[in-house]
Amino acid sequence: MQTQSTISRQRATGEKSATAGQADRNRVRPMAFWFTTVVIVFELIAGSAWNLLTIDWVEAQLDHLGYPDYFAYVLGVCQFGAAVAIAVPGFQLIKEWAYAGVLFLWGGAVVSHLALGDGPESWGPPLMFLVLAVVSWTLRPADRRLQATRLRRDRSADAGQDSTGRPETRPRAWAVSAGLVVVLSAVSLLTLPAAEDITDEWAVERGWVDEQRP
Repeated sequence: MQTQSTISRQRATGEKSATAGQADRNRVRPMAFWFTTVVIVFELIAGSAWNLLTIDWVEAQLDHLGYPDYFAYVLGVCQFGAAVAIAVPGFQLIKEWAYAGVLFLWGGAVVSHLALGDGPESWGPPLMFLVLAVVSWTLRPADRRLQATRLRRDRSADAGQDSTGRPETRPRAWAVSAGLVVVLSAVSLLTLPAAEDITDEWAVERGWVDEQRP
């Protein structure tokens, strides 16, 4: 009887530990998702502002890589669209396209710089954002994933979905996402002058321009 009681206590302790570990993972996962997501969304919005306003850094980089100048406007529009698609709730299929697009964007930047023999100061940042995008995509919650209708219905309670398998689009979720995009856009525009000064120095240091432009 004593042995059975000991086994029961050990089993109960193990179950409590497993439950506590699962609870910790359930807290860490959404925090890691939102951290990586906010970082890549901010980078996409900032990159969109830099490209659409075509700062000197963008011109120097495109010239160095051999891309046409108009490519900046194509990138700028796509970057902002991807940022919005990733930030807002719902639209799982568009989110998959957006994640795929940013993987091509930053992966292409890494390959382009490596092909020209550039150092890690050039291909390191896009590689970092590429990794963060993969982490964000991997950790995205169930209501941001493409799943079979049957699985959605079975997990509707946990995934924040209704009985039809469609993700809930609560006004609060939309307000938070829209506010995030607006705030990050404002920060990108307000910090643009400082970013121009810093990136002008980078272009000179890397030999992409002969001297810092006035």
